[in-house]
Amino acid sequence: MFKHHSLALALVVSSLGLANVASATTSPPVPQCIVSLSPTATDTLFAIGAGSQVQGVDKSSTYPAAAKALGQKHVIDALNPSVEGLLGLCQTSSSHPSTKPDLVVISYNPSNLQQKLQAVGVKVVEQNAATSVSQALSQILQLGALTGHVHKASALASKLSTTINRAIGSIPAHKHHRISVYYEVSTNPYYSVTSTTFVGSIFKDMGVTDIADAAATSADAGYPSLSTEYILHANPSFIALAGDASPASVATRPGFSTLTAVKKGDVIELDADVASQWGPRFGSLVTQLAKEVRHVLAQK
Repeated sequence: MFKHHSLALALVVSSLGLANVASATTSPPVPQCIVSLSPTATDTLFAIGAGSQVQGVDKSSTYPAAAKALGQKHVIDALNPSVEGLLGLCQTSSSHPSTKPDLVVISYNPSNLQQKLQAVGVKVVEQNAATSVSQALSQILQLGALTGHVHKASALASKLSTTINRAIGSIPAHKHHRISVYYEVSTNPYYSVTSTTFVGSIFKDMGVTDIADAAATSADAGYPSLSTEYILHANPSFIALAGDASPASVATRPGFSTLTAVKKGDVIELDADVASQWGPRFGSLVTQLAKEVRHVLAQK
């Protein structure tokens, strides 16, 4: 299973990379003023070498440090942005006489922001939350093509693909050993993720059963709310915390001390910032999760 997954990712990077290299020869002028209203896109833009072209980011874009500084200079709420503020954000120069951005990247379209900006001649690209590795890689390559950094974007996508493949491939075959996970996004209530989400698809490729799958409905969009009773009955092999909880706080919850994961110390705390994104740093998250899966298997 892991071998085929690796091949699929390699093909995605190769095909998308070639497509973007080809389109770059006929692409419009490289944008000099970019505004990113997506923390994932912001991280990616700086990682592919387009950081100097970014003049504004939303307040949730706190990585890297240069992006955080921009967010503090121009406070932009991606959920309720000011169209007028965005149109007057860019520095003017002889080569860029307008204060309007050349490119705005969003992951959410509040109050038809995209349509309003496009109506005044601003290019807007919407990159919704990825639901698969191939989609995440495609978004990296798209930003590379749009910003004039095709080769760096292709290199980043290839590196990320390799990291994820290596992490998943490090897990021994465990056909006869069921491993389950409770991936906690937030508390009160306990929101989790299913296999239809980006993180959930990684667990599926690792051969790990996501306890949230059985509780999913069409209304929760892959993020069901789980009751204490449900989690206790599912008794996951390990727990991954992607919100504001800690292993110590989990152990104090009513009934949670009886869970196998808590008893064996298989409760890991993730970087909430990285866990909520699908960009350049996601490989480190997959590596951490794979390490825990190997640990659980070793115990069995």
